Amino acid sequence: MTQIPLTRRAVLGGAAAVGGAALLAACGGDDDSSADTGNGDDEAGGDDSGGEGDTLVPVADVPVGSGVIVGTAGVVVTQPTDGEFKGFSSTCTHQGCQVSSVDDDTITCSCHNSRFSIEDGSVVGGPAPQPLPEVQVSVSGDQVVRA
Repeated sequence: MTQIPLTRRAVLGGAAAVGGAALLAACGGDDDSSADTGNGDDEAGGDDSGGEGDTLVPVADVPVGSGVIVGTAGVVVTQPTDGEFKGFSSTCTHQGCQVSSVDDDTITCSCHNSRFSIEDGSVVGGPAPQPLPEVQVSVSGDQVVRA
């Protein structure tokens, strides 16, 4: 039997292939819908179907002068003044990152520090070229829903 010499290139290539396969396995999806918890987001209650009337977040969870990011629904819900609720896309208009926080009357994308107004989604700082697109929301009982 002939032995093939083990080179540094072969070892590194093999390690990269094994690591890549492990990464793909770890990132694989689970098609079992029974694993869905039903809340559909990262920070607040809601569902992720995205249609009109879908519950986004309880009214009580949206602070006045601030807001919450409703993760998988792709929406930021804000309350600029008491009882006034606004909705915006959670996708930054700079390079498509998801916004990361809502503080001090500002929605912030931490990817490149773009900042948006909680009142109208307009750009208040950073490299974003456009405001956050508005998402129509309304209040139904004690919930903020897609309008």
